[in-house]
Amino acid sequence: MTAPVACIGAGLIGRAWAIVFARAGHQVRLWDENPDAPAAARAFAAEMLPVLERLGLIDCTAADALARITPAATLEEALDGVQHVQESTFERIDVKREIFARLDALAAPDTVLASSSSALLPSAISEGLKGRHRCMVNHPINPAYLVPAAELVPAPWTDPALMERTATMLRAAGMRPIVMQREVDGFVMNRLQGALLHEAFRLVEAGYASAEDVDIGLREGLALRWSFIGPFETIDLNAPGGIRDYVARYAGIYTDMAGQPGVDWAGEVLDKIEADRRAALPEEALGRRQAWRDRRLMALAAHKASAAKDIGD
Repeated sequence: MTAPVACIGAGLIGRAWAIVFARAGHQVRLWDENPDAPAAARAFAAEMLPVLERLGLIDCTAADALARITPAATLEEALDGVQHVQESTFERIDVKREIFARLDALAAPDTVLASSSSALLPSAISEGLKGRHRCMVNHPINPAYLVPAAELVPAPWTDPALMERTATMLRAAGMRPIVMQREVDGFVMNRLQGALLHEAFRLVEAGYASAEDVDIGLREGLALRWSFIGPFETIDLNAPGGIRDYVARYAGIYTDMAGQPGVDWAGEVLDKIEADRRAALPEEALGRRQAWRDRRLMALAAHKASAAKDIGD
């Protein structure tokens, strides 16, 4: 039986997490400083869950999932008997530190305290807490019930066993956790997005392309592959001999574009990346995976064409 979960903060992020956990079989207690917010979040879930059921995106009935979401009148009531707390309050360090101090004082000793923070480091949130070993960031891309990636970020003192327990729970709930080894500003997703956005702004500023043309490059180009494989798998499949072959062919181009010293693509990092890729996909399977990629692109192209007709675009 799945353990109950508390969603602390019932705004845009909190209500999305409530759907994620409820559809996975968890009893969800919703609490917010605004006493009207939990009921509003539950009403949102009542609207969204039937749509998810109709599209086959949940493994239970909408009614069953909704019945698991319960507003809590007090913070103590929300925390009673839960093994995981998902905090989604305002993105301010003073607010986070205050609510985490309350959570640490009230929650059972083995309860994980996870923040949905998109930028605040878990060390800054949990520093000085008696139970700081059970604190971490679990940052989603909103809406979490539709976008499965979530960043699990430890503070230097976070218990690795609790990180793994949380990752296991998220996977069972249909999420795809990014289990970071240590904290860094921006985590993984915002650092990647930030690098891309900086270059997008530079291309427009310098007059090389319009904003729409940059969007076309992503929307009708790179993002099509990235929607089901990441950048490392993309380049692994884009050279006959895999990722090391790709680096040998093209790393110089990217180094020249960077215009300054950066990561040595052919250095020790390549050994790490190639080892990860070969663990995920043996070299002899590259051809089969390339054929799979092409079939997925065909299916995606057909879906986009059908969607364009539906909206008359």
